[in-house]
Parts: sequence; C-alpha cells; structure tokens
Amino acid sequence: MNRPSNVDSQEIDKFDRVAQLWWDPAGKMGMLHVINPLRSQFTFDHTDVRGKRVVDVGCGGGILTETLAKAGAQVVGIDQSELTLQVARQHAAQGGLAIDYRIQTVEELMAREAGSYDVVTCLEMLEHVPNPAAVIDACARLLKPGGHAIFSTINRNFKAWLFAIVGGEYVLRILPRGTHQYEKLIRPDELRSWAGQSGLTHLRSASLMYNPLFKSFRVAAGREDVNYMMSYVKAA
Repeated sequence: MNRPSNVDSQEIDKFDRVAQLWWDPAGKMGMLHVINPLRSQFTFDHTDVRGKRVVDVGCGGGILTETLAKAGAQVVGIDQSELTLQVARQHAAQGGLAIDYRIQTVEELMAREAGSYDVVTCLEMLEHVPNPAAVIDACARLLKPGGHAIFSTINRNFKAWLFAIVGGEYVLRILPRGTHQYEKLIRPDELRSWAGQSGLTHLRSASLMYNPLFKSFRVAAGREDVNYMMSYVKAA
C-alpha cells in the first residue's frame, strides 16, 4: 500500500498490531483511558464544542473522538490505520454515536475542507509523523477564523526520556514498548514556533503529571514538563 509522504509506515504498522486493544481499559492502551478525562476537560475549558464542527486528527480507536461526540460536537475522526478505524466505527455504532471516521491524512482533509472546522484536536499524534510542522499547518488551515486548536505531545528532554520512555515503557509498563522514539519528540518551543508560523496564537499550556504511587495523573497548569498540552486560536 502506498502511503502519503507525511506518514511513517512503521508507526502505522505498530498501531495496527494493537488495534483490537483500544477499548480495553485494562490493556495496553489503558493509559489513554486514564488521561482522556483530563485531555477532554482541557479542550472543553477552551471552547464549547456543542453543535460545532470538530475534527480529531490521529483519532486512533476513538477514545477522545467519542467524548467529543457525546459532548454534542459534529465530529470527523481521521487516522491512517484502517484496522484501528474499523474498531472505532464498531464501538461508535454500539454506542449509537454518529461519528464520521475516515482513513485520511490531515493534509488531504485540508485540501478539501480548509476553513471548515471550529475545533481541531491533535493529541499524542505529532511525535509519530515525519513532518509535524506540516501537520500543525494543515490543522491551522482547517480552522475557521476564531477557531481553536488543541495539541498534546511529549517534550524532548532528559526528563521526558527518563519518565515517558524508560519509566513508562520499560519500568512501569504503562505504555507498549517502542511507543515513542526520543528523536521524534517535540520541544514546546518548536511547537510554538510552528504554530505561530501557521497563524495560530498560543493561549495556554499544561502538563499531565503522573503519580506512580497512586497510578494517577493530574493537570499542572502552565507547565510543559513531559506530556504537555497546548491550546491555540486562529485570528478572527
């Protein structure tokens, strides 16, 4: 299968192998279920999605996508793993949710629907593509004037390597081994620069802080330590 240029085939193959595990909270994707309420609330704190057109970029099995739909958004979810999208469609159908899942890159969607969305979410996806700046630019172009973009990714520093890769994947095993490659991680200043070049204004940052004793996360406003989130707005 020929894939678009800004898609890493090895990354897609990796997620294909765990496609059936997306909706098992006790399985390898369980940590996404744990952090989803925090990521969702960060989104809702910045914009009311009710009745809004929202696209979830790199939607995976639809954990966040379904939360957006349940909150009243008209949601499109895009991903490059057909196996994962099959799982997402099946789970949404079981819950009676009308979600438009598509096997499509954000660049392809932007070429057809630029300026059509009120909100773009792109969480835990930027560190899995060859050119994250191009993804951010496409997200910006998809937004209507005054629209909001929410990004989350992992910092590229020693602390992130120690906690997210060594700790998360090998010691605590809260993530599948090989989920992240250090060289693909993204510093906050890089994300801000790419977003600014694409016409987005930074609003707020926050970090997800993990407590291994209680196996829980909390949101630390204003921090960009390891796993961080950023909200942006497009000029009206």
